[in-house]
Amino acid sequence: MMIIFFYIMFFCGVWVFTSNHKHLLVTLLSLEFIVLVVFLMLYYYLSGYNNELFFSMIFLTFSVCEGALGLSILVSMIRSYGNDYFQSYIMLQC
Repeated sequence: MMIIFFYIMFFCGVWVFTSNHKHLLVTLLSLEFIVLVVFLMLYYYLSGYNNELFFSMIFLTFSVCEGALGLSILVSMIRSYGNDYFQSYIMLQC
């Protein structure tokens, strides 16, 4: 039952990631939601079989690095272009 709930949460995150192409912030939030769901699935799997949970700490470390990188890209984009719309970013590149 819990696995089905995790899959529903994962596909909701993927749906938000693929359906909204307007703001970078919403895209980054949906990516963080997907990473959180994957972490919960990993933790549930590893604790269910009494395995070592050290890998989950490594996964959390990489997900925090990914979040920090996404935030730095967002801040640099807002400082350069004034907003986080994808449409204005593509128009300013030409």
